[in-house]
Amino acid sequence: MSPKPVVLIAEQLSPATVEALGPDFEIRHCNGADRSELLPAIADVDAILLRSATKVDAEVIAAAKRLKVVARAGVGLDNVDVTAATQAGVMVVNAPTSNIVTAAELACGLIIATARNIPQADAALKNGEWKRSKYTGVELSEKTLGVVGLGRIGVLVAQRMSAFGMKIVAYDPYVQPARAAQMGAQLLSLDELLEVSDFITVHLPKTPETLGLIGDEALYKVKPTVRIINAARGGIVDEEALFSALKEGRVTGAGLDVYATEPCTDSPLFQFDQVVCTPHLGASTDEAQEKAGIAVANSVRLALAGELVPDAVNVQGGVISEDVRPVLPLAENLGRIFTALAGEVAVRLDVEVYGEITQHDVKVLELSALKGVFEDIVEETVSYVNAPLFAQQRGVEVRLTTNSASPDHRTMVTVRGTLTDGEEIAVSGTLAGMRHIQKIVSVGKHGIDLPVADHLIFLRYSDRPGVIGTVGGILGQAGINIAGMQVSRSVPGGEALIALSVDNTVPPDVVGEIAQEIGATSARTVSLD
Repeated sequence: MSPKPVVLIAEQLSPATVEALGPDFEIRHCNGADRSELLPAIADVDAILLRSATKVDAEVIAAAKRLKVVARAGVGLDNVDVTAATQAGVMVVNAPTSNIVTAAELACGLIIATARNIPQADAALKNGEWKRSKYTGVELSEKTLGVVGLGRIGVLVAQRMSAFGMKIVAYDPYVQPARAAQMGAQLLSLDELLEVSDFITVHLPKTPETLGLIGDEALYKVKPTVRIINAARGGIVDEEALFSALKEGRVTGAGLDVYATEPCTDSPLFQFDQVVCTPHLGASTDEAQEKAGIAVANSVRLALAGELVPDAVNVQGGVISEDVRPVLPLAENLGRIFTALAGEVAVRLDVEVYGEITQHDVKVLELSALKGVFEDIVEETVSYVNAPLFAQQRGVEVRLTTNSASPDHRTMVTVRGTLTDGEEIAVSGTLAGMRHIQKIVSVGKHGIDLPVADHLIFLRYSDRPGVIGTVGGILGQAGINIAGMQVSRSVPGGEALIALSVDNTVPPDVVGEIAQEIGATSARTVSLD
């Protein structure tokens, strides 16, 4: 086994990708498109980097016993079985912003090329033909561009083409009219856009709802002079319907970079001189490939360090604020302490976040606490990816609550659970000082102030003299040094709690002896190392 985490690069990536990974990993290479080479190669790797030729399906994931992250140097994930990866606790990351400029520029290029017949004129001239009159085009100025999908790429296309003097209209059911207006676009229904546009460019993800969106019905509503551009995903524009519309003169031209089936080298659309076709070049620039490689390399570094990754597609955390990030290990440790105190899986789990931190998105803290809750009670590796699945499979109802008020601490996290018999267990913690020292501040109704340590003991008993000496004596005889201790009681003679941090793991027989000698109602140990 390699002393360093192993990263398998399954396809040709930018040299900057390896540079971004740095010296902390063992780098291996294979031809991911060759199944017979991929399956044995992935058996003992921690991460795999790929583009579009390598198919990571359930079989590949099952063969990868140590796999923690699949990193796609690009946007699409059609070649990755995200569901199978999630069930196995494998993080899937991509580079969603790496090619947005490149893709937008290609769409703009196709708009210009279809308007001025640039590729056709070029091919004719190189074939010895001077055809000025045949390839007369149209100006873009004062024409209407219909942008179907005002996501990041759609917005970039709208901005760039407005500089040509085009009027921008858009269809996107998830964008408010005021937001569209801020981007210089008039929001219309799809039917209205089809009717008024001189050029229509598609920038939508491929989903069951968008598949065939620009189909036969839509292409009967457009101007006969319209030109259709698709540099998004194949199948959103129905190719058979487009063929019929071009053949019947209901559409003047088209610019296509994507196809329903790829690679595509023999489409009926290729017979039309007024159709400009490129072989899925949307992300194919040196800059985009370098950005994608660097982005996923950085994601791999974060993932293998046990941190959440903003570009992880199967993690619920989203982008993590720098103020929230230091609280992640605290929430995870509180989850582990909770499970040790409970001794079973809760039927309901509440993750409560208090204080200034709640001005940020703290959903990720629920995820981190869940990871801790299951860390020590399941055989499988628990990750930020599959922790919610463990909760779902065990019927645990999980809830996150926030409150900006926190009288005693700037930030506090509580993990509170209800057990099958109705008993409630809760543990709270905070971060102290510039070094973000993790501290336990309460266990149930007992307030304490104990730094989180690798080895902890929690003892509940009836308050009486001599207990502390008994506990210290038994631990001393066992050669276990006490690093810190807190004692809390509800009322004199009532229920009391001793919380200790010690230097070593406490053997079960020592814990049992302590519990018997002090008449403990509960004796729990936690090992966080």
